[in-house]
Amino acid sequence: MAAKANAGFTVPGMTLANGHKVAGALQMRIHAFNDLQLTLKHAHWNVVGRDFIGVHEMLDPQIDLVRGMIDALAERMATMGVAPNGLPGALVAARAWDDYEIGRASTSEHLAALDLVYTGVITSMRKTIEEVGKLDPITEDILIGQTAALEQFQWFMRSHLENSAGDLASGGARTEKGAAKKAK
Repeated sequence: MAAKANAGFTVPGMTLANGHKVAGALQMRIHAFNDLQLTLKHAHWNVVGRDFIGVHEMLDPQIDLVRGMIDALAERMATMGVAPNGLPGALVAARAWDDYEIGRASTSEHLAALDLVYTGVITSMRKTIEEVGKLDPITEDILIGQTAALEQFQWFMRSHLENSAGDLASGGARTEKGAAKKAK
């Protein structure tokens, strides 16, 4: 008997169609978070220069929390009767973004590029919250908490890039390479 990705059930009080719709939105968040945790680990390994150890050590707790976020969303999907997919091929096929552009680089270059990565992830999280909030307040609550944590991570990074006037060294950059260049 072949396995089905979607079961014939979802959480009580929600229609099957809405449960599967919410789970579909969560699948895209899982892809984004898998990409984010890999990108953060890549930066962790490739950051060099001034303030290296502080940035290197700041990234590990972020990676761990993002991995926990992935698990929470995957388990919520399973609760809704949909099999989560964490395979790399599925991520690459479904994503609408490119790979992280920065290799070995200074702390300010990585932080500026990661600031843009976080902006993209947080923006898409807020859109998902709006979409899911109309269908499932439980999932909405999970996503709101995760977004708050992501916003705090971004603040940590921006604090390294901000001057006393409140301007970011990478302000106005539209690409990771552009942000890194401005922050260099």
